[in-house]
Amino acid sequence: MPARAKKPKPAVTLKDAFETEYARREMERRAREEAERKQQEEDLAKAEALFDAINADAKFLKSHGLTVDRRRYTVSVDHANFRIAAYFEGGEATITLADKRFANAGAATPRKQESAATIEDGVRIMAQFLADEIR
Repeated sequence: MPARAKKPKPAVTLKDAFETEYARREMERRAREEAERKQQEEDLAKAEALFDAINADAKFLKSHGLTVDRRRYTVSVDHANFRIAAYFEGGEATITLADKRFANAGAATPRKQESAATIEDGVRIMAQFLADEIR
């Protein structure tokens, strides 16, 4: 009686390929989430550092009628007539100058906008915007 020939086992099954692909995608997702978390931590630390740098001289701020506020990734310097705000995202700050005199409450429209990669650049740009407004 002839021996029954065994079918060769496939090198890769659909199940194996699926599990490999699923695991790869899961690792990529976790890596993206971790990178995003680290970036948010960095942005938050930069916002805190900028806030501390600006808030360091309370006497100067008071003499120019300025208040400083930080909300998560945003540091704002407010005056009755304008707002200078720095928003951190992706490792950089977007700094805007908005005029409050002709806008509805809370709807100040940005007139100037610049980006800063470092805290020092952020302070310098905010100082330039402040010098433009306080003459």
